[in-house]
Amino acid sequence: MIHFIKISTFFAGIALLLASCLSGGKKTPDNLAPNAHQVKAEEVIQTSNYTYVRVSDNDRDYWMAIDKMDVKEGETYYWSNGASMKDFTSKELKRTFRDILFVSDFTDQPILLEPKMTPATTMGRQQIAEQSGIKVEKPAGGITISELFTNKSGYNGKTVKIAGMVVKFSGGIMDRNWVHFQDGTKSGDSYDLTITTKDTVNSGDRVIFEGIISLDKDFGSGYFYDVIMENGHVVNK
Repeated sequence: MIHFIKISTFFAGIALLLASCLSGGKKTPDNLAPNAHQVKAEEVIQTSNYTYVRVSDNDRDYWMAIDKMDVKEGETYYWSNGASMKDFTSKELKRTFRDILFVSDFTDQPILLEPKMTPATTMGRQQIAEQSGIKVEKPAGGITISELFTNKSGYNGKTVKIAGMVVKFSGGIMDRNWVHFQDGTKSGDSYDLTITTKDTVNSGDRVIFEGIISLDKDFGSGYFYDVIMENGHVVNK
């Protein structure tokens, strides 16, 4: 009986070790969020704006693109929100990825189940911090972000102009560029406008964007926007 217990304990230990290896060397937290993934970084490629990471997720192996960050091969990371693209070509790498995920919340900290989740989390978007000290002049015939969010239904489907500052730019995702835009005004907790565009801008640029306002826009993979400007273009730089 003693030998049987020792042998059983030995094989239980081997099983735990194998489970740990498959999950990237760390035991999967019991309270990991249902939509969260624990992965191991197998290969890392750095570019000027993005970090490309090939990860293993149990028996899966796939590429993802994230905002540029320090990622170490062999380490364990977590993500929950991603948009899949097929045949994506990185001009900087001169390489086409047959399948790739653009992930917005890649982190080295477990994404845990929380009793209450913020709207930004449940909708699959990163919460962009409110920038202080932004002062811009409202363009002729234009509106402010405060006016837009205060009367969003009145602007639905209409073309508007808004002056402001680019606080974040992400290029080439789902065949368009994505801009987070603020002008120093707000309505309640709404101060940041997401814009899709073919134009290229940089964080810190103060410009005027013109585009069509859409409400309750769902791009899939958790990317839902109650207010967004689509097909925006810069009318001045």
